[in-house]
Amino acid sequence: MSKPSGSLASALTRHKSIEQLQAEAGSRGDFRRVLGLWQLTGIGLGGIIGVGIFVLAGQQAAANAGPAVALAFIIAGIASAAAALCYAEFAGMIPVTGSAYTYGYAVLGEFAAWLIGWDLLLEYALIVAAVASGWSGYVMAILDAMGLHLPVWAQGAMGTGEGRVFNVIAAAVSLLIAGLLTVRTEWGARFNTVIVLIKVIAVVLVIGVGVFHIDTANWSPFIPERVVDADGKGHFGFPGVVTAAAVVFFAVFGYDTLTTAAEESKNPQRDLPRAVLLSLGVSMVLYIAISLVLTGIAHYSTLGTDAPVADAFKNLGMPWISIAISVAAVTGIISVMFAFLLAAARIWFSLARDGLLPPWFAKVHPRYGTPHRPTLLLGAVSALVAGLLPIGEVAELVNIGTLSAFVVICSAVIVLRRRRPELPRAFRTPWVPVVPLIGIAFSIWLVSQLPWITWERFLIWMAIGLVVYFGYGIRHSKLAKG
Repeated sequence: MSKPSGSLASALTRHKSIEQLQAEAGSRGDFRRVLGLWQLTGIGLGGIIGVGIFVLAGQQAAANAGPAVALAFIIAGIASAAAALCYAEFAGMIPVTGSAYTYGYAVLGEFAAWLIGWDLLLEYALIVAAVASGWSGYVMAILDAMGLHLPVWAQGAMGTGEGRVFNVIAAAVSLLIAGLLTVRTEWGARFNTVIVLIKVIAVVLVIGVGVFHIDTANWSPFIPERVVDADGKGHFGFPGVVTAAAVVFFAVFGYDTLTTAAEESKNPQRDLPRAVLLSLGVSMVLYIAISLVLTGIAHYSTLGTDAPVADAFKNLGMPWISIAISVAAVTGIISVMFAFLLAAARIWFSLARDGLLPPWFAKVHPRYGTPHRPTLLLGAVSALVAGLLPIGEVAELVNIGTLSAFVVICSAVIVLRRRRPELPRAFRTPWVPVVPLIGIAFSIWLVSQLPWITWERFLIWMAIGLVVYFGYGIRHSKLAKG
C-alpha cells in the first residue's frame, strides 16, 4: 500500500495545476464528445425548471409574499446568478468532468475537493430519490383517474399510509433514468431536450393565455401588510418576501449539473459558460413572468394548493389548460432526475479516476462510452431510497449540500484571481470579488436558516466521508503516487 507523500498538511493541500487539467481535458478519451450548446442548456434547464414554477411560486405567494413573489424570485435569482457567474468562469477555464469537485481540486487542494465531491454525491442522489418520490404521486393520481390502481403495498414507502411498504413507481423511474443514461449520453440528452421543450412550451402557454386574464386589482397591495399568527410566526411584508426568497432559492439552481458533462461537450470552453448563463437566464425570465401572471389571474390567498397553476386556470373555466399543465408537470419532472443522476455519476467517476475511490468505478462502457458502473449503482441506491423511505426532510439535506458547493466555487474564484491572474479565461466573472462575495454571503445566510437536524445528518455523512478519505483516498490518490 502506497503512502501519501510529504507531511499530512501537504497531502491535504496538494492540487492539480490548471495547466495539467487543461492538458488532460484535451488528451483524455474517456468520454465521447456528443453534446452541443442546446443539449447542455437543456440539461441545465432540466435541473432548474420544475417544482419551482408549477408549485412553489403559488404556494409562496399564498404563504409569505403575495404578488411580490416575483420580487422574491428576483432576490433569489441575484444570489444564484452570483454563483452561476463563478461556475461559468471555471467551466470555460477547466473543461473537465466533475464540476465543483474538479474546480476545488485545482484551487483549494485535495481534501477540500474530496469534501465537496462527497457532499455532491449525497446531494445529487437524494434529489433524484426525492423527485422520484414526488413524481410517483402525480402518476398514481393519473392512474386513479383512469381507474387503474396499484396494490396498496406498492403505493408508497412505509410510514406514508396504512399497508404501504414500497413505492414501486418511484423506484422504477429511478432505474429507468439510470438505464437511459447508461446506454448513450446523446440519446438521453435528446430525450431530455424534448421533455424540457414540453415544459417550456407549457409555461409559455400559461403566460401567453394568462396575460389576457390578468386583473390588476389582484396585485394590490403588491406587498401585503405584515401579519403575525397566534403562534408568533410572521407572514407578508418585506420580511415575508425575504422568507419566500429563501424558499424559492432552491428552485433556481441546477445549472451546475451541466458542468459535470464537460468532457462530453463538443466545444466545452465555448459552450459550457454559455449554457450555464443561458439556462439560468431563461429560467429566471419564466419564473418572474409566471409569478406575475399567476398572481394576476388569481388572488394570492387562493394559491396555497398542491397544484396552484393548474387550479388557477381551472377556476377560470379553462380545464383544458389545467390538464395540459398537469401533464407537462408530470413529464417535465423526469428531466430533473435526468440532470441530477447524470451529474452524480460523473462526480463519482471523477473521484475514482483521481484515485480517491476504487478505480473500478472509473471505467467507461466499451460500447456506449458512459460511466455505467456509478450510474447504475446510483440509480439502484436512489431507487431503494425512493421506494423504502418517506421523503419528508430530504430537501433540507439537499439544500445544505448545494449551498456548501456554492461557497466553495465563489471562494475559489477569488483565490484563483489573486493566485493566477494571468491565466486565460474564456469567461470572466464580472466585478470580482463583489459578485463572489454576494454568492458566499447569501449561501451562508441560507445555510444558517436550516434546522439543526439537517446539520446533524449532514455532519454524519461528512464523518463517513472522512473515514473513507483517510482510510483509502489519501493513500491511493494519484497525486500521492506521483
